[in-house]
Amino acid sequence: MKKFLLSFINCFFFFLAFADVKLPALVSKGMVLQRDKPIHIWGWANAGEKITLTFKGKTYQTEGQADGRFSLTLPAMEAGGPYQMQLKAKNTILIDDILIGDVWICSGQSNMEFEMFKAQTLYAKEIAAANYPQIRQFEVVKKFSFTTALQDVTATEGWQEANPQNVLNFTAAGYFFALELYQKYKVPIGLINATWGGTPAEAWLSEEGLQNFPHFTTTVNQFKSAQYLQEVKNKDQEATAQWFKNIKEQDKGQLANGLNWASAQTHTQDWPSTKLPAFWTEEIFKNVNAGVVWYQRDIEIPAALAGKKALLYLGNIYNQDSTWINGILVGNTQDKHKPRVYELAENILKPGKNSIFVRALAVAAPPGFVKDKPYKIEIEGETIDLTGTWKYQLGVAAKPAPATTNLAYMPAVLYKGMIAPLTPYPIKGAIWYQGEANSARGKEYQQLFPALINDWRKQWKQADFPFLYVQLPNYLAVKPQPSASNWAELREAQLFTLSLPKTGMAVTYDIGEWNDIHPQNKKDVGLRLALAAQKIAYQEKIVHSGPIYQKMKKKGDKLILYFTHTGSGLISKDGKALRYFAISADAQNFVWANAVIKNNRVEVSHPNIKNPVAVRYAWADNPEGANLYNKEGLPASPFRTDKPLN
Repeated sequence: MKKFLLSFINCFFFFLAFADVKLPALVSKGMVLQRDKPIHIWGWANAGEKITLTFKGKTYQTEGQADGRFSLTLPAMEAGGPYQMQLKAKNTILIDDILIGDVWICSGQSNMEFEMFKAQTLYAKEIAAANYPQIRQFEVVKKFSFTTALQDVTATEGWQEANPQNVLNFTAAGYFFALELYQKYKVPIGLINATWGGTPAEAWLSEEGLQNFPHFTTTVNQFKSAQYLQEVKNKDQEATAQWFKNIKEQDKGQLANGLNWASAQTHTQDWPSTKLPAFWTEEIFKNVNAGVVWYQRDIEIPAALAGKKALLYLGNIYNQDSTWINGILVGNTQDKHKPRVYELAENILKPGKNSIFVRALAVAAPPGFVKDKPYKIEIEGETIDLTGTWKYQLGVAAKPAPATTNLAYMPAVLYKGMIAPLTPYPIKGAIWYQGEANSARGKEYQQLFPALINDWRKQWKQADFPFLYVQLPNYLAVKPQPSASNWAELREAQLFTLSLPKTGMAVTYDIGEWNDIHPQNKKDVGLRLALAAQKIAYQEKIVHSGPIYQKMKKKGDKLILYFTHTGSGLISKDGKALRYFAISADAQNFVWANAVIKNNRVEVSHPNIKNPVAVRYAWADNPEGANLYNKEGLPASPFRTDKPLN
C-alpha cells in the first residue's frame, strides 16, 4: 500500500512538473484590453518555468513563481486592434482577435442581468441592427464561494461580439450603454457581465469590505463551516420538498391515473366565475395567500385560424403556472417575474370551442394574475382577448411555503465567486443596477453601498475608478396621499452616495412599470448611464444629471428650494403644474403642496400651512407623474429636506 501511494504521489508531481501554462478565462480570444493603462497578463505555471509573451511586435519575459502563478505587466497602449498575442513556454498559446479599448464591469441584480431577448418585441430594430464587432461581452457564469476567493471565473461563451444573435444574451442596459459610448468615441467597448438576480449588495462585498458590518461578518464565519452549511441545505430541502409534496397530494384538481382537471377536460359549467387579471385574494379567496387555484375559459377559434401556429400571452402569474389547451400542456413557468409567452403548435387550436386551463400555484402572497399585462392569443395578426370572465375552483389552500436560505444571497459569497477573479484585469469603470433586494434596509444602504464602491476600488487597485449606478425606478401601485416608502429611502441612500468621488447616478423613476420589478425600458437606462460616463469617465463638459436638491431657505409661508445640475433651467416636463411635492409643518405629517418654478428655484407652499419646515419630492414607491426636470430632459432625483427618521 505504501509503495502504491509513493508511486501515485510521484506521478502526481511528475504531472505538475510538466503541466501546461494556463490563462484565466478573461484572457482569451476576442478579449478587450483596457487602453491607456498598464496591461496585466497573468496565469498559472510551474515554478521557474520560462514564459515568453509576444504582443504588437514586442517580447516580454517572466517565469512561474513558487505559488504556481506568473504575471506580466505590459505598458499602456492606445485603442486599436485586432491583434494577436502569443505565450510560449512548454506549451504555446495563441490568442486572436484582441482589441484595446474601454472595459466596463456590469454588475448588480436582475435589472442589470436583464438580457436583450427579454425585450425582443420592444427592441426588434435595435437587435436586427446590432452589427458591432468592436462591442463585446464576457458573461461570468454564476458561482458563489463561502470560503476562499476563487482564482478564476467560468465563462458562458467567452468574449462575444455584438451581432443580432449574440446580442440577445447581452445585458440590455449594458448594451445600450456600450453602444452610445462606441458611437461617440469610436473605441472598442468590452462589457464584463457579472450579475445575479435578486441578490443583495452585501453578497458583492469582500470580507474585508464588510468589516464595519459585524452582523454580516458573523454570517460569513458561520457559513465557512461545512457542517453548518450542510445542515442549512438539508433543512431547507426537506421543508421545501415536504411543502410541495403536500400541495400535490392535497390539490383536488389532481385526479387519479395521472390525470388532472385540465388533462381530463373537466366540465366547469358549475364552477363560479371571476374577472381576470387579478390576484385571487382581491375577490374570490381573500384569506388564501398560498396554494393552488384552477382557472378555466372557453374561447372560439374561427375555422380560418384553426390549426395554425399561435402565441399565448398570460402576463405574469405569481408564482407558478401550468397551462393546458384542449387537454394538452402548452407551458409551465416557475419564475413569477418571467412573462408567460407560450408558442402553440399547429395541432393545438381547433375550429370552434377551445378550452384553456391554468393551474396557478402561489407559494406566498400576492397570488394570481398581475394586472396591466398582456393576456391574449395572437394568430397571424389576429388577437383574441383573454381578459374578463374565467371560471375558477380552489385546488388547495395552504400556509405560505417555508422560508429558505438562498445561499447566493449570503454576505461576500458573490464577491469571492464572481468579482475577486476579475480584479487583476484593468478596467475603465463599473456600471451597477441593484438595490431592490435591499429596499427594506435603506438606512443601512447609506453605509453599505459606499462601502461596496470603496471596496471594489481597493481590490482592483484602481483608486476612484468611475462607478456609475441606476437609482431605483418607479414600482408598485400609486398611492393617493404622501406616505412612507421603502423604495424612496433606498433612492435616498443612492443619492447620498454621490458624495463619493467619480460617482454618477441615472435617475429612472419615470421609466419603470408599476406592476413589474423588471421594466422593459433598458435603452433609456443605458443612455443615462452613458451620459454619466461621458461626464465622469471621459471628462466631457455636458449636462449629465437631472436636478439635485442642494439646500432650502424659508421665505414667509413658503420654502424655497435650490438645486444643482439645473442645466439650461428647471422645467415642468409636461408643462403642467409641478406634482409630487409634499410639505409639512412638523417634518412627519405631509400633504400635497403647491410648487412653482421661479428664478430657477422651486417655491413650495400650502394655504393651510403657515409655518412649513420640510418638503419631500417624489417620495413614494411609484411617484408616477413627478415632473420636475431640467431643459435637457433629465428628471430631478427624489429627495426630502427633513432629517431621515430613525
